[in-house]
Amino acid sequence: MENDNFEPYIVGFFCNWCTYTGSDQAGRSRMQRPANVRIIRLMCSGRMDPDYALKALKQGADGVIIGACHLGDCHYVEGNFKTVRRFALIQKFIEQYGINPKRVQLWHISASEGAEFTERIKEYVHELKALGPNPLKEVARLNHMEEIQA
Repeated sequence: MENDNFEPYIVGFFCNWCTYTGSDQAGRSRMQRPANVRIIRLMCSGRMDPDYALKALKQGADGVIIGACHLGDCHYVEGNFKTVRRFALIQKFIEQYGINPKRVQLWHISASEGAEFTERIKEYVHELKALGPNPLKEVARLNHMEEIQA
């Protein structure tokens, strides 16, 4: 059941050459998408360290998107294959933390797929609303409050 008051916070780690450019193309084309995503540009999705996703979730993100080039289209030849292998590790790690693996997704979106990017964001926001807030969000908020008071 979807919570209408809950707006998920999503962190996106996007390949500069494909997903980031596709997102930018969608914006330039004035495609409407939810403003729930904060994008971090990586030169290649192969530079995505599994710890980045874990840290985003531990700090309260409700979802994480890893955006990569389509397989075989990587500007750095094999970076996106490395991403696919690391994604499997990320899924196992977050399950061990007791977090639903649907909170981290790997998308292969090219620079020309701005419309697909927009639709997938909308779908993901609905999916996260159905899941509800990240269970670690409250822990992250309390840790932040302790840091401020120290």
